[in-house]
Amino acid sequence: MDRPVTPRTLRLNASDNVIVAVDALEPRASVDGVAVTQRVPRGHKMAVVPVAEGEPIVKFGQIIGFASKPIAPGEWVHEHNVEMHDFARDYRFAEAAREEDILPVEQQATFEGFRRANGKVGTRNYIGILTSVNCSATVARYMAEEIRRSGLLDDYPNVDGVIPLVHGGGCALDVKGEGYEVLKRTQWGYATNPNMAAVVMVGLGCEGFQIARWKEIYGITESDTFRSFTIQEIGGTKKTVEAGAAAIREMLPVANRARRETVPASELMLALQCGGSDGYSGITANPALGAAADLLVKHGGTAILSETPEIYGAEHLLTRRAATREVGEKLVELIKWWEDYTTRNKMEMNNNPSPGNKAGGLTTILEKSLGAAAKGGTTTLTGVYRYAEKVTAKGFVFMDTPGYDPVSATGQVAGGANVLAFTTGRGSAYGCKPTPSIKLATNSEMYRRMVDDMDINCGDVVEGVSIEDKGREIFEKVLKVASGERSKSEELGYGDAEFVPWQIGATM
Repeated sequence: MDRPVTPRTLRLNASDNVIVAVDALEPRASVDGVAVTQRVPRGHKMAVVPVAEGEPIVKFGQIIGFASKPIAPGEWVHEHNVEMHDFARDYRFAEAAREEDILPVEQQATFEGFRRANGKVGTRNYIGILTSVNCSATVARYMAEEIRRSGLLDDYPNVDGVIPLVHGGGCALDVKGEGYEVLKRTQWGYATNPNMAAVVMVGLGCEGFQIARWKEIYGITESDTFRSFTIQEIGGTKKTVEAGAAAIREMLPVANRARRETVPASELMLALQCGGSDGYSGITANPALGAAADLLVKHGGTAILSETPEIYGAEHLLTRRAATREVGEKLVELIKWWEDYTTRNKMEMNNNPSPGNKAGGLTTILEKSLGAAAKGGTTTLTGVYRYAEKVTAKGFVFMDTPGYDPVSATGQVAGGANVLAFTTGRGSAYGCKPTPSIKLATNSEMYRRMVDDMDINCGDVVEGVSIEDKGREIFEKVLKVASGERSKSEELGYGDAEFVPWQIGATM
């Protein structure tokens, strides 16, 4: 007679008072020397020792919440018996900072990229159509559709496409305020991202975000790689579409001259993202992506961690790694800004995680943050940036963004990211242009179910594949995609609609 199979669980740290169910746990089973008393879904947590009301729940060796009622060994630990409140964190600024051992250029991995005139390197070669305001969104889409219908792109094989990047703002905002500054940086960042060969900017004409003012601020002049139009000045929709399409036709031969060449991995700027997280995220895909980020840093490249609300409660682990106290304090200032921002809007930081995150096993933002921060690996934090600010430091850096994936990734691409890696447990359908997005599944069941959307399965980490080996697999995939291999989201055509600049402040 076959012996019953013991369900798999994980204890992530010796000090934890919960374990994670790799397989669903049913009552009367015995795991880790504890009798299961309640059903525990896969990816969720079970208590292994008594936890008194008010005592901390500990996972990853860190506090993820507090018991809202007494919890007995064998009980399911989730929203019904866990609450969150603030607690003191010891930031220990820069105590773990170290000088990274960067490989010499001749020993660095390489990829095939597009070297731009300013020295930056692109992984794709797009012509972008940016809009100053939502009122010009349709015209931008019509321009791109006109080029697509013409069949012209077939004559320019080195051009990856013409993409309309439209958004919902640009007017009814304080032109001297923070919202304007964010949009200004975001537009500039996309216009100068190394994955863009050329850009058309189209506006209505009377909006708050004036193209002429934006051009003056950044010293932008009309050229064979930049043209701008306003619908009111050109004379309406049809004439503006014709003018924009004509400009793109002139840009195509220029953009097509770009050729891929062998360049070192130090030219890569990798955006680190997670979305639709679950109880496996902080165990499999996120630490594996962290290992890949460590490898990229070793090869001289840059990795950008973001989503400030999703490091809340884990920021003390990052401040220890800050290169200097000043860098660490900039990160803490961001956390304080978010605490104030959520209070002003009558929200709280624990509004994140989402219902899907909770269904996947994540109970509080503290738990989610500890898993999300693992994407940042272990290297020294060399810089902290505002949303959409140009990233100039090498190594591991942080950019302030919301946790909402499209908004966060938009900021990272504006900062200069030329490739993106995205972990997901529930199954995200996100894609990005002009920066290719690589999707990493946290569990094997979802990977098999959504195999057309997922590039790498990290679920096999719980089956014995090491974090280091999975990190190397991700790193190699990044190099291949950077060299032109299409990611699954690119094959599906994602990316045109995922440009979502962060809108801060009142809409007037």
